[in-house]
Amino acid sequence: MLGLGPEEWAAVGLSLRVSIVATLAILPLATWVAHLLARREFVGKGMLNALVLLPLVLPPVVTGYLLLLTFGTQGAVGGFLSNLGIVFAFRWTGAALAAAIMAFPLMVRAIRLGFEASDPKLEQAATTLGASPWRVFRTITLPAALPSVIAGTVLGFAKAMGEFGATITFVAAIPGQTQTIPSAIYAFLQVPGGESQAGKLVLVSLVIALGAVAVSEWVARKVAGRRA
Repeated sequence: MLGLGPEEWAAVGLSLRVSIVATLAILPLATWVAHLLARREFVGKGMLNALVLLPLVLPPVVTGYLLLLTFGTQGAVGGFLSNLGIVFAFRWTGAALAAAIMAFPLMVRAIRLGFEASDPKLEQAATTLGASPWRVFRTITLPAALPSVIAGTVLGFAKAMGEFGATITFVAAIPGQTQTIPSAIYAFLQVPGGESQAGKLVLVSLVIALGAVAVSEWVARKVAGRRA
């Protein structure tokens, strides 16, 4: 495909692994936080919302540096985890962590809009009839917001695929280990004659992005058909 070499294939495979792991890992948390912000009033709600959106307004390099300070082997959290054999810095797992944090605000925002658009009176009626909060969420709230959950998942995946600043700061760009598609494109553009290799990876990125959008549209239509 496109004449990709071993290094390019490694970057593509790593990007897919990082993006899928990051997206699936934070989807439950993003859904819970989105529901919390959409349906609950509590002290500190504004602060929580600001913290959720913080990665969107901070320069990605700053986010990566904060991750390095926190989850590096000498960091407060990273030092403790390293004693347990869990290391994030300069590992592909660190790239997944950075991608997850950068994708989290987009996922929460998209899913929250779905919860806010659904009718809370249906939930109140189900609660009045004796349904538990978990059953109300599982059978009424989540199905009503499912198209937004799908949209948020696709946005998170796309953001994780394209993440560069935080990732390269936190885990560098080690070929075959932490070099994702964006960092590989950057590396190829720094080498004379590397434009063709970078161009191939750009095309691969476009194919993956378009494929993700097409799949999300197909799933959304299926969901809409079942709801109808």
